[in-house]
Amino acid sequence: MAAKIKKGDYVVVLSGNDKGRKGEVLSVMPSENRVVVKGVRLVKRHVKPSQSDPDGGIKTFEAPIHISNVSHIDPKDNVATRVGFKVLKDGKKVRVAKKSGEVIDG
Repeated sequence: MAAKIKKGDYVVVLSGNDKGRKGEVLSVMPSENRVVVKGVRLVKRHVKPSQSDPDGGIKTFEAPIHISNVSHIDPKDNVATRVGFKVLKDGKKVRVAKKSGEVIDG
């Protein structure tokens, strides 16, 4: 199945404590059906000092969120939209926003 949400896309959170927040997708985990969104679902972790991080301490990270709880932002209207696929005249398959019909891939 083709990927509807990819790294670098702008999405809005549909449910949970961060409902309504918008952000960029930092990574996608298709095997786990999860995405990491910048600034969404921030968690704190106690990190031991190491060679790469000699200070250690309490660090803040973005935790993964289920892919069903996010939706694309329509490039035209800046609201949540579903994603469809369309084959252009040159034979290229692109993702399109269902609300406005705008091409997401560019």
